[in-house]
Amino acid sequence: MNYKSQFLEWPNPALQPKEERLETGRKKASLFLGIPRESAFQERRISLAPDAVSVLVSEGHRVVVERGAGEHASFSDRDFSEAGAEIADDRKRVFECDMIIKVHPPTPEEMALMKPQQLLISALQLQTQEPDFFKNLMEKKISAIAWDYMRDEENAIPIVRSMSEIAGNTSILIAAELMSNTNQGSGLMLGGISGVSPAQVVILGAGTVGEYAARAALGLGAQVMVFDRSISKLRRLQDHLPQRIATSVIQPRVLEKSILRADLVVGAIRATEGKTPCLIEESLVQKMKARSVVVDVSIDQGGCFETSELTSHESPTFIKHGVIHYCVPNIPSRVARTASFSLSNLFLPLLRDIGDHGGIEQLIRTNRGLRQGMYMHRGAITNRGIAQWFELPFTDLDLMVSAW
Repeated sequence: MNYKSQFLEWPNPALQPKEERLETGRKKASLFLGIPRESAFQERRISLAPDAVSVLVSEGHRVVVERGAGEHASFSDRDFSEAGAEIADDRKRVFECDMIIKVHPPTPEEMALMKPQQLLISALQLQTQEPDFFKNLMEKKISAIAWDYMRDEENAIPIVRSMSEIAGNTSILIAAELMSNTNQGSGLMLGGISGVSPAQVVILGAGTVGEYAARAALGLGAQVMVFDRSISKLRRLQDHLPQRIATSVIQPRVLEKSILRADLVVGAIRATEGKTPCLIEESLVQKMKARSVVVDVSIDQGGCFETSELTSHESPTFIKHGVIHYCVPNIPSRVARTASFSLSNLFLPLLRDIGDHGGIEQLIRTNRGLRQGMYMHRGAITNRGIAQWFELPFTDLDLMVSAW
């Protein structure tokens, strides 16, 4: 028998037609979601707006909202109740849910109320954490996602960018009011009018905060100059703005001349690690125009002015060397309703995806940006940097996913 006839008589099984295999639909999960009232200092935002809650409830999910959780963002308990949420008077009832979503990291008191094997979605704010924070979560085998580490398909951090847009825009509106005589300012209108020169605005930093501060200042008619250490960031800024502005890399002499001419200086430099670098020394602040304004958006990382001191929304400013300083961290909480809508727009698709995929484990398999935000899974630290920083055991999340 030749080879050809042999092949025809005993065909290779691997080459035989197979039965068609069709993908079966994923089994959706019904979420049991708790939204507690934020207890952190100056935190006025809420993670989900009533409209988002309505969408979740209409899709079969259960949402429990603590009474008064949205009042600082001008959302009433009735708004949430009409959206289908359950209003809880007892905090314990909120923390009995399978999933907790909040803006600020949980406090020790809140972690004591959490039950084992919950899913937590909140900010991490790594600079403010201690080892006990992670140990408490590890003991309860919590799965935790930090929204300030999650990335989108463009490898950007969408919620941080959104909050930075708000901070940049709002910083200029705050400064415009501080420059008025009613707030002990110089009485200068930020944009000027016909025949009167506009205010001189200097922005330190060409990131998202700097870009949106520049947009707002230009929209009001001010003259704007932006400084940054990165020429590529300055080039990107020029491409994004509707008109050309003056830009410069940070050179001491050029920076000093601009600061001395400025009516408003916005500090928007962000540090990749540790504290924000101090760019403006006290001796230079002493030479600034009388009643000029400094808005240090970087104050939550230490500030980029040597004269900066932490202030609050209730007492936001102080005057030093004749210069008005505004150094409030968490500027988005000043416009809590807008910030809450922004958070809600970003959280809602995530929560729907979790439900559609049948739980967080299935979504982690396909969503790499979500995996970058997950720093703990079932009590195991899955972020290498956190594990090394706090000397805690590390577990590779990718290996965990491949083993499921």
